[in-house]
Amino acid sequence: MFGLGWMEVGALIVIALLVFGPDKLPQAASQAGKTLRNLRRMANNARDDLRSGLGPEFSNFDPADLNPRNFVRKHLLDDLEDDWNDNGKPRELESATTAPYQPEPVDELGFGEIPPYDSEAT
Repeated sequence: MFGLGWMEVGALIVIALLVFGPDKLPQAASQAGKTLRNLRRMANNARDDLRSGLGPEFSNFDPADLNPRNFVRKHLLDDLEDDWNDNGKPRELESATTAPYQPEPVDELGFGEIPPYDSEAT
């Protein structure tokens, strides 16, 4: 629960009892719950208004994608994860017009030969 252990949760309950007292604690918890529901409702309404204002072109827009971490994960790393998690499944065949890259053969220098020098390249 939010990265808290049982000791931290127990300490928060004790502090809440000391601050609010046993009589006011249920009212404070109820008020906090209502506030949280209202905030979620306002956030959902704002997101829906933004989507409707942007039009049908952005119907799959998610404001969480504006976070750089989510953007990178969604648009760059998903393809890599799909490749890594392939588990040996056969991939679709490439089109017949696409040939694999083959580098041009390079003449190797013999023993004692001096490599060519281009004076205009420097």
